[in-house]
Amino acid sequence: MRERPTENRPPAAGTRSAAPRASRRLVGLDAARGLALVAIMCVHILPMSYTATGRPTVTWILFPGDSPALFALLAGVGLALSSGGRRPFRGREMTAARAGIAVRALLLLVLGLLIGHLMPPEPPAVNILIYFAAYFVLALPVLGFGPRALFLGAAVALVAGPLLLHFAGDWMPEFSSYNPTFGTLVTEPLAVLGQLLLTGTYPALPYLAYLLAGLAIGRLNLRRRDVQVRLVVVGAALAVTAKLVSRQLLYAGDVYTRLLFSDPDLTAAQLESVLIYGPEGRLPTTSPWWLVLTTPDVNTPFSVAWSLGVSLAVVGTCLLLARRHSAWLLPVAALGAMSLTLYTTHLVLLSFEVFYTAPMLWLVASLVLFVLFALAWQRAFGRGPLERAMNAVIRPVRRAVAQRSSR
Repeated sequence: MRERPTENRPPAAGTRSAAPRASRRLVGLDAARGLALVAIMCVHILPMSYTATGRPTVTWILFPGDSPALFALLAGVGLALSSGGRRPFRGREMTAARAGIAVRALLLLVLGLLIGHLMPPEPPAVNILIYFAAYFVLALPVLGFGPRALFLGAAVALVAGPLLLHFAGDWMPEFSSYNPTFGTLVTEPLAVLGQLLLTGTYPALPYLAYLLAGLAIGRLNLRRRDVQVRLVVVGAALAVTAKLVSRQLLYAGDVYTRLLFSDPDLTAAQLESVLIYGPEGRLPTTSPWWLVLTTPDVNTPFSVAWSLGVSLAVVGTCLLLARRHSAWLLPVAALGAMSLTLYTTHLVLLSFEVFYTAPMLWLVASLVLFVLFALAWQRAFGRGPLERAMNAVIRPVRRAVAQRSSR
């Protein structure tokens, strides 16, 4: 789900002095991506509430909503690095980079639709790969922007995306499957498009806030300690502010009461369930006050700000840890280095629905096998299997476009 940055490729013989700095940077970013993979596996496999009490589990309190956001933010970082990093490509180089990203989006769409055929009607997980295809296409026009413009765009998307979802989502066609297939793409093209942009689990327009913020981060000098510290501080401040303001409006004001009376059929128990676990389907549109929630995956301005802040802080923390403790991060970084391969494998395994009887055992076994495989494969071959296959398709496309543009 990323392109290895050109500036971070392994150095040629005789340039050993450059290796430590490049490897630390890669380990930090890959470690953050590995953490996102572990978190999303926990959410997919482990129960969201305790059977005896009905209260949310630790997994549900810590991980849902933030792991997809972290994936999207890191995807933006990867796009920035693959298109020039701190100095965005210009001319034919940028044209070639855009062509490669467009091909990557198409490949992710095809892979996501294939996985959709494996998933049952009531799926154990929603596949984010098809949404990534939409993210990458929407990123193409802004790929050459600098960090200030990208951060500004992320701020606009943080507000505008959720507002569009709230006020225009009801006008979008209903989709029939959480995991679209080639069949639904043909028979319900507008519904699938609306699902990818607004009404799905990881809609592209609200998620642009994460992607554009990631693009902006990728345009910074991520090797600098002060940049890494700022990511942690700004991220933590954004997350805490979003959560505190949301709770202040909800409980210190009269928003809770307004929401309770916005629908005569809504009970206090149902409202509490929405506040903790989210609604079944999309968030209600009976009142604009629903937009103050920070519940996972509701895609309100406050929930997006919370997840964006958490994602920034995680990336900054991983980059800081990788400066001196990169060896300790290697297992999780190995997962992140081939997150596309392992995430796809995880979804395929989930489609068999055999994990319900012993979810914790399934999770531990999956993680142990994934780490062992990732470490062994990385040592022997470098890129993960799917990452290598995608790169084998994208590289000649970029080369051909660059050569044609230079004529």
